Amino acid sequence: MTASTPAVLPERIALVDLLDRVLATGVVITGELTLSIADVDLVYISLRALVSSVGTVAALPPESEAS
Repeated sequence: MTASTPAVLPERIALVDLLDRVLATGVVITGELTLSIADVDLVYISLRALVSSVGTVAALPPESEAS
């Protein structure tokens, strides 16, 4: 590190502040799960979850139907 480059300290954030920030903006959690036996895929599950407050979702403009 040089004298002209200041050290960047990690920002500490409280859990309640993080939860408030996530609920105010929303977050999408995605995942995939595959159950297989002997390299044969038996079950494939794709998951998508939206975590947000009701007020944030209600303020979003309605989506148009995609054809």
